[in-house]
Amino acid sequence: MQREYHQWYSPALNRGMEMLVFGHAGAPVIVFPTSMAHFYEFEERGMVEHLRDRLEHGHLQLFCVDAVDSESWYNWGASPWWKGERQTHYDRYLADEVLPFIRWKNQNGFLITTGCSFGAYHAVNFAFRHPDAVRKVVAMSGRYNMRGYADNSTESNVYYNSPLDYIGGISWDNQDYANQLRQQEIFLTLGEYDLTVCKNETYQLSNLLNLKGIPNRVDVWNGVDHDWPLWKWQVTNYL
Repeated sequence: MQREYHQWYSPALNRGMEMLVFGHAGAPVIVFPTSMAHFYEFEERGMVEHLRDRLEHGHLQLFCVDAVDSESWYNWGASPWWKGERQTHYDRYLADEVLPFIRWKNQNGFLITTGCSFGAYHAVNFAFRHPDAVRKVVAMSGRYNMRGYADNSTESNVYYNSPLDYIGGISWDNQDYANQLRQQEIFLTLGEYDLTVCKNETYQLSNLLNLKGIPNRVDVWNGVDHDWPLWKWQVTNYL
């Protein structure tokens, strides 16, 4: 299985960023880490090995990115405005730096985003902010209300990084955006004994999508909770 390490200085974030790439071809997948974890987490947790067959046969290529959670939503000393602003910087890094890198490495246009727990938030947020680029999102046990991390702020840079807010705010004069979302495959997954807040926010997001006529699927896996054994089996089922 092909494995590559990449790093560069990000103008959007004004700091160095790292990434691991697994596989040589197939649908590109941006993999986001859990809260305050790093780009190597997916490998360390055995998720890459669990996908070895698909990677070696050229069905998937994983782009495991780093995140800046400790500088944004988990930066408890920062203002709500800065938390949203730093997340916006991160979105620019993904859109202006990671996406071109992926397209340079891989000409397959079927881009997927995925992540577990807080990584599911990033997978959904990037997919929904860039529906022209992302074709499928697999979000496992996620959180989708960022106002809870920002003192219920209504700052625009919090609102537009909080899927429960901006999906709920889709209006009839913004149907071009809604139509792009309708072209995506959206999978929101949970475990039977998942965290209550993840269950609540997943169902809230699904209900909002349904109200806007945006197809999505919520799957609850029986007998499992908010942990890696659940996500390991889910990732092979949906990717």
